[in-house]
Amino acid sequence: MKIFYYPSPEAEKRVQATIDRGLGFSKEDQKAVEAYLEDVKTRGDEALVEYTRKFDSRNVTIDTLKVTPEEMKDALKQVDDEFCASLDRSIRQLEYYHSKQTQNSWIDTPRNGVMVGQIVKPVSAAGIYAPGAKGGKTPLVSSVLMGGIPAKVAGVPSINLVTPPMEDGRINPHILVAAHKIGITSVFKAGSAWAIAALAYGTKTVPKVDVIVGPGNVYVTLAKKIVSGTVGIDMIAGPSEILIIADKDANPEFLAADLLSQAEHDIMASAILVTDSEALAKATVLAVKKQIQALSRKEIAQKSIDSFGAIMLVPDIETGIALSNRLAPEHLELIVKDPFDYIGRIQNAGALFLGAYTPEPMGDYIAGPNHVLPTAGTARFSSALSVEHFTKKTSLIHYSEAAFKEEADDVIRLAQTEGLGAHANSVRIRKQEKHN
Repeated sequence: MKIFYYPSPEAEKRVQATIDRGLGFSKEDQKAVEAYLEDVKTRGDEALVEYTRKFDSRNVTIDTLKVTPEEMKDALKQVDDEFCASLDRSIRQLEYYHSKQTQNSWIDTPRNGVMVGQIVKPVSAAGIYAPGAKGGKTPLVSSVLMGGIPAKVAGVPSINLVTPPMEDGRINPHILVAAHKIGITSVFKAGSAWAIAALAYGTKTVPKVDVIVGPGNVYVTLAKKIVSGTVGIDMIAGPSEILIIADKDANPEFLAADLLSQAEHDIMASAILVTDSEALAKATVLAVKKQIQALSRKEIAQKSIDSFGAIMLVPDIETGIALSNRLAPEHLELIVKDPFDYIGRIQNAGALFLGAYTPEPMGDYIAGPNHVLPTAGTARFSSALSVEHFTKKTSLIHYSEAAFKEEADDVIRLAQTEGLGAHANSVRIRKQEKHN
């Protein structure tokens, strides 16, 4: 892991490479995903099952596409009590956090004869995507929770999960238990772009939804991007990111472990340490070298570190915060003395982790906030997945006749300024109405 002196031309080049790395879509990916979406839109279940059999499991048929109640019950017998206890704690803490995000409908009477307000309602149906890493053998249970719980808290009546089956045609039991515990309505054995298509357009078996959320590979991300507008989505997610701001008293072993926790995700992941201590920077380089050798995904982590990893040695922590705000990282750790003193200076970050004992994985699994976060600098204008993604708001407006006449001339004048005569006439005709 290389140390850069920031600011400098060399450091700026690495910063810009991180900013510019993008989402990694090719024209070939775009064409392939568009073809999958159109095929599922046209042929429905037949296409969905065809792709699932080709890429995931030959044992999936139209009749077995949807997980049965019996499969759910069987899954409960296959997981151990320790897993269930950890799952229950995560669910409890995620539900508590997301319950703080709920919004109520409201009505106000700001002027005589005028009522305005807002109705807040959940969408009718949501789709959750959970990746099936390594053929479903390493189930991403947290994706089920992070997508399903805010939908549940929002009051969505139909929550549908899609996830790739294992080679034998079953869904990993840990995924099914998580889905069962948070009240997901239906689970379907399908992944990749074709599963997103089924949720967006609906098939005979898979219901059409209003919102699709959840992480996935480049095909899943591209599919969500293409269907956005037909349905709502959480965000267009890029590679994982972590930026750590640390002072001289930070533990380099902690820093190395946290940097590698994101580098192991993807060769495009970004792991950056910003510090004003050269001694800490050098110690962290050695710790990364040592720890990376023990990782099962060390090749991925090493490529990520080589391409987009960096230690930025800054003259002071204030310069480090300015750099962080510019990069707008997905995950930002403040491992400095009195980290709470710096909260007000952080402008752009998906999630902020405070102190030496708040590593990023606590947020991934159990702290409470959602781990679906803006990446690729989009934390400058977007936020984590939340209850709000599963709700919609309808404005309420009412005028009495007297209130209407009080404000009518202003509306006519503004409409005429814009050249919209019919708008003006809609108001004028009421103003000129003669009562018998």
